[in-house]
Amino acid sequence: MLLLSADKITVTELLDQIPPVIIYAAPVMIGLVLLEVLIGQIQNRQQYKGKDFFASLSIGVGNLLVSAVVKTALYGTLLVLYNFLPWKGWLPGMGEPGVVFSFIFCLIAIDFCRYWAHRIAHEQRFWWATHVTHHSSEQYNFSVSFRLSWTQHIKLVFFLPAVMIGFDPIVFFICHQIEVLYQFWIHTEFIKKLPAPIEYVFTTPSHHRVHHAINEKYIDKNYGSTLIIWDRMFGTFEPESEKPIYGITEPVNSFNPVKLVFHEWVDIFNDVRRADGFSNKLKMVFGRPSVKS
Repeated sequence: MLLLSADKITVTELLDQIPPVIIYAAPVMIGLVLLEVLIGQIQNRQQYKGKDFFASLSIGVGNLLVSAVVKTALYGTLLVLYNFLPWKGWLPGMGEPGVVFSFIFCLIAIDFCRYWAHRIAHEQRFWWATHVTHHSSEQYNFSVSFRLSWTQHIKLVFFLPAVMIGFDPIVFFICHQIEVLYQFWIHTEFIKKLPAPIEYVFTTPSHHRVHHAINEKYIDKNYGSTLIIWDRMFGTFEPESEKPIYGITEPVNSFNPVKLVFHEWVDIFNDVRRADGFSNKLKMVFGRPSVKS
């Protein structure tokens, strides 16, 4: 058992108490993928292409394996921080009156962090390298939600502010799983615009189609994870008004999962090596993704 502080909360105990929400949802997700494939076939729509689908699936499986390897380290890092917070315990924890308030507050806090993590991942090349894999498909379907970079876990740093609020760790990690799970259903073309109140508050498939598009008016818009209100507040909202064209502006032209995950890291390394002077090298790492040597 790994004891992280003088407190009684340990990584082992934490992992034992957190329900694997995403694992429970997996059969439903697989069923919806199959349903989407079936509807696409009936309507003669090219929703899925074999190589692209298997690339997404391979990347998704790889991400699950990486997540399993680093899970204890990630949970442990956040738990160390929590254990040393002098104000921990001020919010209701699991089994305590008012825990529903903690869940709602935690979901909002994590979602706010996700907005900025997502936005920075589009505005700085280093972080873009952890995210570009997700945008590399020129298809848009449920399986694209599996296409998550194996290096995305370093974005842990963006969630430290939410941890420091002092949420019960079990509440925090359940909410984090819910936030990740929410991303699945918004990756589809079959769900059109929803009623206005939903579209105004929550991120919907319509909003996220815009985010995945390379149409000039759509680029770097709609970063919201579960809530679209952050985009409305910070000026990055764009409604869906023309047919999206999916992919990235510089296509990888490969279905090799390893290349799809690491191509931007390789490009950064090569551009830094070629750049003259420290400031130019730094620009190759932290400039906008369009920066090249």
